[in-house]
Amino acid sequence: MTLVNMLIWTLVFYIHGCTGDIILTQTPAVHVVQPGDTVKINCKTSTSISSTYLHWYLQKPGEAPKLLIRYATTRHDGIPDRFSGAGSDSDYTLTISGVQGEDAGVYYCQQGSSFPLTQ
Repeated sequence: MTLVNMLIWTLVFYIHGCTGDIILTQTPAVHVVQPGDTVKINCKTSTSISSTYLHWYLQKPGEAPKLLIRYATTRHDGIPDRFSGAGSDSDYTLTISGVQGEDAGVYYCQQGSSFPLTQ
């Protein structure tokens, strides 16, 4: 039986400009996983923010980003319970338990604590 490898990408965005911009760093940059695996994507903010301002998105090729988790831990409507969020201050995690093929894509964390909004 052949196992299918999937790539789950995360991006590191360094947004510079105005003094006080919040920089988000996601790690690791790429995950190669098997269906059924558990994946953890970390998001570190350059300064502490309230969890009410941390959100997670998934973008698939040719599609707009889709909101998965809002307020660090709350699944958006219709999002399967295999997706969960955790964290506080400057360290946040998106966990996908039992990865499925349809989960492949680019994942973003986004902060809404200060302008400009950064991913």
